[in-house]
Order: sequence, then C-alpha cells, then structure tokens
Amino acid sequence: MSEAAAGELHVRAIRLWLVAVAALIVAMVLVGGATRLTESGLSIVEWQPVTGTLPPLSADAWQTAFDKYRATPQYRHLNAGMSLDAFKVIYWWEWTHRLLGRVIGAAFLLPFLFFLWRGFIGPPLRTRLWTIFGLGALQGAVGWWMVASGLVNRVEVSQYRLATHLVLACAIYAAIVWTLQSLAQRPAATVPGRLRASAAGLLALVLVQIYLGALVAGLRAGLVYNTWPLIDGAFVPHASALFANAPAWRNLFENMLTVQFDHRMVAYALWIFVVLHVIDAARSRSGPALTGALALAAAATIQAVLGILTLLYVAPLALALAHQGMAIAVLTVAVIHAQRLAPARRAWPSLTRSPDGIAAHQGRGAL
Repeated sequence: MSEAAAGELHVRAIRLWLVAVAALIVAMVLVGGATRLTESGLSIVEWQPVTGTLPPLSADAWQTAFDKYRATPQYRHLNAGMSLDAFKVIYWWEWTHRLLGRVIGAAFLLPFLFFLWRGFIGPPLRTRLWTIFGLGALQGAVGWWMVASGLVNRVEVSQYRLATHLVLACAIYAAIVWTLQSLAQRPAATVPGRLRASAAGLLALVLVQIYLGALVAGLRAGLVYNTWPLIDGAFVPHASALFANAPAWRNLFENMLTVQFDHRMVAYALWIFVVLHVIDAARSRSGPALTGALALAAAATIQAVLGILTLLYVAPLALALAHQGMAIAVLTVAVIHAQRLAPARRAWPSLTRSPDGIAAHQGRGAL
C-alpha cells in the first residue's frame, strides 16, 4: 500500500472513531436531559467510578440503594412514601446516564491508545486529542460535583453546576466536531474576514444560549410564565421584578423571571444575528458561506419554534427533550459552519506533504 493510501485509511479510521464518540455524547446529553426532567439525578447518592458500573443485582442491594436515597432531602421533601418500584424507575435513568459516561470514556481512550500505538497520530493532533480526553475526565468530576450539590440542604442540584456540566459537555462535543471537520481535506473558503468573525461569534452565542437554557432547567423556570410573547404580562417585565434580589447580579442566575427573560432575549438576538449573517453571506457571493449560513438559520428557527411550544405547553418530556436535542443540532451546524470559514491554519499538515500531523506511513514511527 502506498504511503498516501495508508494515510487516507488512517484518517478514515480516525474520523469514524470520532463520529462514534460524538454520537455517544449526543445520546449522553439527551439521557441527561431525561434524567433531569424525570427528577432522577439524585437517585444514586454515591460516586463509584468502577464498582458503580453494576446496578443492584439482588433484592437486598436494591433495598440498600433505596434506603440511601431515602436519607436525602429530595426524598423527604418531594418523594416521601415513594415505592421501591417507583425508585427503580428513577434509578435506571441515572444509572444509564452514568454508564454512558463510562462508555464514552472507554470509546474515546481505547481506540486513541491503539492509534497512538500504531503510529496513526502525530504530535499536533495527538495534543488536541489528549486535551479533549482531559476535558472528558474533568466532566466526570463535574458531574459528581453537580450531584453532590443536591444531597445536602437541597432537593435539586445547583443550577450553577448543572449549567457548567452541560456547557462542558457541549464544549467537548464541539471540539470533536471541529476536529472532524479539520480532518476533511477541503479547500478553505474565500470569504471576508467579517464573515469568519461573525460565524465564530454566532458559535459563541449558541454556547451562551445553551448555558442560559441550563439555568432555566436548573431553576425549573420553564414551568412558570408560560405565555408568549409576553412574560409576566409584558414583553419586558418591570425592573423591580427582574432585579428583586440583592445583590443585583444574583438575579441573572437565581431569579426565575430574570433567567427565563434572559433566555428569551438571547434567543431573539441569536435569530436576528443569524438572519443578518445570511444576508452578509449572500452579498459575499460565497457558496460555502451562504449554504452554512442558511443551514444555521433553518436550525435556529426550528429551535425557536420548539422553545416557544415547550414553554406554552409547560415543558412536557417529549417537547423538552426535542428542544434540548435541537440545541445540539444548532451547535453542530454552528461548529461546522465556523470551521469551514476559519482561516486555513491546521494543527496538522496535509497527509500528502508530511506525516507530522497524521502518520501517512504504517508502523510506530510517529509515536
């Protein structure tokens, strides 16, 4: 096999691996959303990265797990009198969520080590992938940090920690999708610098909106003010209600009205900026830029409609999960669009020029 052909085979294998990991992360986010919506996240009160892989396997083990949950504030204040069978339902949601986290870790690390051993990955890409793995390990710790916030003096997890957990998951996912796009051998789009900057800005704004959505979820703020376009009887509520808490900054994170209002306003701003970006891309007469901008506008519009429906119907499980899933779709389109418009600076050279980025030869020489 020629050096170039071997290199292309290596790239294909790495891309398939990263696609599989990205798909697992999407599943993890959706299961995490269902875990939150079904109030299941505090059903497992211990962090056991290894032994916790197995669920209770006997009646006594189930009773022990249930007794530990019954010692939590959530059980005492929200679920007092819950049956063991009802506990098993919420336990399985949380257990599945944690199991997916372990599966993602193994699905990332084991093929990565194999590719390193075979010399498929050179130093620049290797560094990026180790960084992504490190963020994944941090995500596991952040997940437990989040759960721990709801085990003492609270009946739910901290919205601050929930938002951190979700945004970190989205950042890891975005890094993987960006890396996947970087591995595709495409010519860089010729576009004005302002289009590149606005595409990157829209990606950042999508992440901000996801963070705000997590605050809404953490505060259960989607269960109140279920009218649109008015909120609390006005398009812009009175300042005394928006800043009812002191100090004022706490309203941005702890006042249900303010948090939901911010989420709405950023949604409007995001949609307007996306439409302006489409107009700018059309004027630039760049096919790739316009295609990506239109795809982002379509995704953002669908997401806005889902958000409004979720609010009006008081966040039923199916609609709320569709809204969360569409947020990941918007993020995916935003990452792909921003990467395609980014300057042609790769962290690893082309396979046909050098083996430094991804080894174009077989063997272990690139380790």
